[in-house]
Amino acid sequence: MHDFLPSRARMFTRPAADGSWKLGSQAVDEALDLQVEGIDPARVAELKQTGEDEPLFRYLFLAQCDELSGCLPGVFQPVDACMALLLPANLMDPDGVIGRMVGDIAEADWEDVQILGWMYQYYNAEVKDAFFASKAKETPDTIGPATQLFTPDWIVRYMVQNSLGRLWMLSNPGSALRDQMEYYIEPDAEHEDFIKIEGPEDITLCDPACGSAHILVYAFELLVDMYRERGYRDRDIPELILTKNLAGMEIDPRAAQIAGLALAMRARELDRRFFRRGVRADIAVLRPVTFEEGELPEGCALAKKRDLLDALAHLDEVGSLLCPDRTDLAAIRGAMTLCESAGGLFAATAASKLERALDVCEKLARSFDCVVANPPYMGSSSFGPFMSKWVKKNYPDVKSDLFSSFVVRMFNFAKDHGECGVMSPFVWMFIGSYEKLRNEIIDNRTLTSLIQLEYSGFAGATVPICTYTFHNSLIKGYKGGYVRLSDFVGASVQAPKALEAIRNPDCGWFYLRDAETFKQIPGTPIAYWASDHLVESFINGERLDKLVSLSGGLKTGNNDRYLRFWWEVSAHSLRLQSDAQGISYERWVPCNKGGDYRKWFGNNDYIVDWKDEGEYMFKTSTEDGKSVNRIPSSLALRPHLTWSKITSSKQSFRFKPSGHLFETAGPSLFGDARVLAWLQGYLNSSISESALSFMSPTLNCNPNEIASLPVISCKESSDVIVDHVVQLRLTSQADWDSFEASWDFKRHPLV
Repeated sequence: MHDFLPSRARMFTRPAADGSWKLGSQAVDEALDLQVEGIDPARVAELKQTGEDEPLFRYLFLAQCDELSGCLPGVFQPVDACMALLLPANLMDPDGVIGRMVGDIAEADWEDVQILGWMYQYYNAEVKDAFFASKAKETPDTIGPATQLFTPDWIVRYMVQNSLGRLWMLSNPGSALRDQMEYYIEPDAEHEDFIKIEGPEDITLCDPACGSAHILVYAFELLVDMYRERGYRDRDIPELILTKNLAGMEIDPRAAQIAGLALAMRARELDRRFFRRGVRADIAVLRPVTFEEGELPEGCALAKKRDLLDALAHLDEVGSLLCPDRTDLAAIRGAMTLCESAGGLFAATAASKLERALDVCEKLARSFDCVVANPPYMGSSSFGPFMSKWVKKNYPDVKSDLFSSFVVRMFNFAKDHGECGVMSPFVWMFIGSYEKLRNEIIDNRTLTSLIQLEYSGFAGATVPICTYTFHNSLIKGYKGGYVRLSDFVGASVQAPKALEAIRNPDCGWFYLRDAETFKQIPGTPIAYWASDHLVESFINGERLDKLVSLSGGLKTGNNDRYLRFWWEVSAHSLRLQSDAQGISYERWVPCNKGGDYRKWFGNNDYIVDWKDEGEYMFKTSTEDGKSVNRIPSSLALRPHLTWSKITSSKQSFRFKPSGHLFETAGPSLFGDARVLAWLQGYLNSSISESALSFMSPTLNCNPNEIASLPVISCKESSDVIVDHVVQLRLTSQADWDSFEASWDFKRHPLV
């Protein structure tokens, strides 16, 4: 369609009467005049005379691929007879792959080379869905498709503009490129440090998990503008960019081919002779290099580097997470020298493998001015046996997911004072398992900007996403720019609202923050929207767990057997009220199990089998091999406050009088009656809601997050607060009892 083929003839479409293009082959129509290397004119004439397009199309198609293998050797391969036999029949059938691409996708959509990445993600969709549905562990065959995720264009622009573009603007503050970078967030001019760039040829940028090169393609476009600004000729620019500026790494060979083609297409737009220049994009395909027992020269240092050899043998899993050092490179070179001196067939085989190992390790040992990535997302529960052990050993502080391991790897890929851009799940900003990562970034790097998307803000994944940039050295006092899109629902509004915030910092969802302030909050959450007063409360107040006790609740081992709705058992075996000591001797007693958003009182639906004070349940479940969790006897059936551990809504806290138990879905806190009343007022307030928005931003709200909330008591108003809370409980209870779901229901208020 772009008229880049040397033959200047379209392979999959032919012109229609109305000037558009339809399914067919212009190459077949013009076969007698077609100029493609390697075709036999006599064979073409013979096939043309048969009047059947399919055999002629197959012949021309294979010849065209063969010719392109010389122009783009990393993308196309020379076609031999065996490969020709593998080509499916009826390629031009309207219901076939080509027919569907031509008929179902508008031609305008093929204008942008990024469609290659979208098509590849679609190609992998069934494999990816099947992998996660099966709960299987990753293998070299599945890890690539399972983690393939195309990056939205606006996020690519944001990351590249605030890393590569930022580096250029800091070195060239008067550059006209600023007007082209709509997602560029102005740096903190008072606190700035950067790598001084003399010209565009000095800049290096890497994507360590490049996929189909969406990030590299946009970086290519931005670099073109930098070269043009310095007066370079268009035809000279592509070769300079591909040989001096850009590098990509990928474990999926097919994705790497698409990356090479995408960059070649961009290069060909500027240089019409590019396909003949023999220039290839620097896309490293990380394939395994395996050495058999005894294959390495005896006594070489490399043979003792078992960890390195294991990683090389599993390079199609660990990929660019492997971080070889100087001693690793020296050991490989030493083994190569020993092989050369030994001679012989076996030594030659080992030398060939060592050459491949050295090549890949040299690529992985490089550092870059800019590193930008949308790294793979995969939780440790999906890791295969080798990957699980290897990540735990090499990335112990971020072992729970691949994306966080890649962020740590980027610290080494980037030079000191380099610029980095990342798109990842936003859980790293808040939850406890990533606290060390947050501290590492805050203590030793500089968050320069961040955009937090709304939960459904990214159509390509079911995980909450953020994208951010950081400077790979610490700049004291730096105030980064943060955009919070949590209030804007849907993927379609994320980019416009991000642009609005960048253009108008007074919009209400743009914030300037020094990341050092996050350390004042327990767990160091990236709470950029927290007010100064709220942050100070964590310093001036005391932790909530200093006033009360918290418990995660009992685990029955078999909820289907031991939990019921209160109306499902005989009233004779159900004790809904406790005696004066707060102890119930009936078999079934009320049990909290979370529930819908409701403050003050209610959600009294479930009961639990408490025969022999729970001993019957715990003993039976344990004998059945089930996992159980007891609660302290001092807390059983005592008055408490409870909340729903899992909720997509705002959190709400309810009072439970004596006689109630609580399950893991309804964790609870215990204390003096007045303290519980005062705390319930606090926990159901907008202040607590604001604090929990960054202390517990995910669907899970655990006791340790509630425990760390700050409490600043005010004796002058405590009586008023307690009185209000008691009244609110009574009002909420009357509302709950007005419906049939309450065991204290008497009559509907409308009757």
